[in-house]
Amino acid sequence: MSLTDRPDPSSTAGSTSRYAALSREQLARLVPELLLIGQLIDRSGMAWCIQSFGRQAMTDIAIEEWAGSSPIYTRRMQRALGYAPEVEGQGDVVTIFKGLQLDIGAPPQFMDFRYTVHDPWHGEFRLDHCGALMDVEPMGPDYVKAMCHDIEDPTFDATAVATNPRAQVRPIHRPPRVPADRNPHCAWTVTIDESHPPVEPLAPYFEIVRTRAASLELAPIDPDDEGLGDYTGPLLSDLDFADFSHSALVRMADEVCVQMHLLNLSFVLAVRARSESEEQAREICRKQLVGISGIAAERLHRLLGLPSTEAGALEVLALHPLLNPAAYVVASVDPEGGRLDVQPSDAHADGAWISLCGPGSTSALQAAVRAVDDRFDVEVEGTQEEWTARLVVNAPAKEADEVAVTRFSSGSAFEFEPRRSLPIFPV
Repeated sequence: MSLTDRPDPSSTAGSTSRYAALSREQLARLVPELLLIGQLIDRSGMAWCIQSFGRQAMTDIAIEEWAGSSPIYTRRMQRALGYAPEVEGQGDVVTIFKGLQLDIGAPPQFMDFRYTVHDPWHGEFRLDHCGALMDVEPMGPDYVKAMCHDIEDPTFDATAVATNPRAQVRPIHRPPRVPADRNPHCAWTVTIDESHPPVEPLAPYFEIVRTRAASLELAPIDPDDEGLGDYTGPLLSDLDFADFSHSALVRMADEVCVQMHLLNLSFVLAVRARSESEEQAREICRKQLVGISGIAAERLHRLLGLPSTEAGALEVLALHPLLNPAAYVVASVDPEGGRLDVQPSDAHADGAWISLCGPGSTSALQAAVRAVDDRFDVEVEGTQEEWTARLVVNAPAKEADEVAVTRFSSGSAFEFEPRRSLPIFPV
């Protein structure tokens, strides 16, 4: 089934996923790709925060951003794939580790987590490769400390609180690396103990949990579809996404896009709190979107082998996190007709990425289509929440500065490799 054959995605709750048109094999490659794209949101956004507010404010924004969103999306993925604890808040370390494997904060291989389980309440993980560290290390030890100490301490606990508020994630060692080539890049213990004081979510969580994205309903996984429909079995060293069913992979892809939207909404909240005006906040958030829009489109275009044609550029848009999931962003893409139609949606109500697009706000759409061919552009007409974008061909355009900044990350060109998926048992 081609993208041009997919069902009309213009309805909201329960609407057919735009990813449903992809094959199971395509989806198995797409899901880790989306996880990596989600990680690159920060590579796109934080440079502009440093420029506007300084390093310390950037650090605080990152803490609030991840702490506000990760507990919400972690629970969503637990429920979607059937590994949520029987009693909320009483999950074990295996549940925490499974969540990390499906978290945009820890995309597979780029953030190469290796897990050890001692028993349900004690475990360890190490990072044999940390792509985020590779990006930050050249900036100097102050930036490394900000990421690996100041940001990680509260945000690891904020992620764990989604599973068990008495979980503590504590370092064995972490950067700055001594010696400079130390491997693994870091190592941590995870301990759940009734004697630990319960961790409370940070303040941004209570704002983000009220968004429409947080409670968005997506179609359930078909238990009769061929392949795994859940992640209720043992913890695996590396998820082989090809083992999951088409239905499960579609749900994963949509959930990962929800993760991105929640992270972005939390970013917007933190940026607004520090901006001198709504105009300044909007400009920083627009730059973040433009950067991730171009890199995401480039990677999706390459991953799926879509043609470098006008129709191919519109097909990339149909799969882009900007427009997904279909239950959140109401839009229809006509690759053959060369147009994208957007209607009011929950995403507009939340002030999500799509609210930064429309008549007079074309830079994110331009970045996406120019990732396919630098001659492509868009013309947009309509209102701020209901508009039509038509693809046109102009003279070649220079890559947007925001995309160039995001390309600084090694994740922009990262390539996944085949891995064996082995069960992990207590040792």
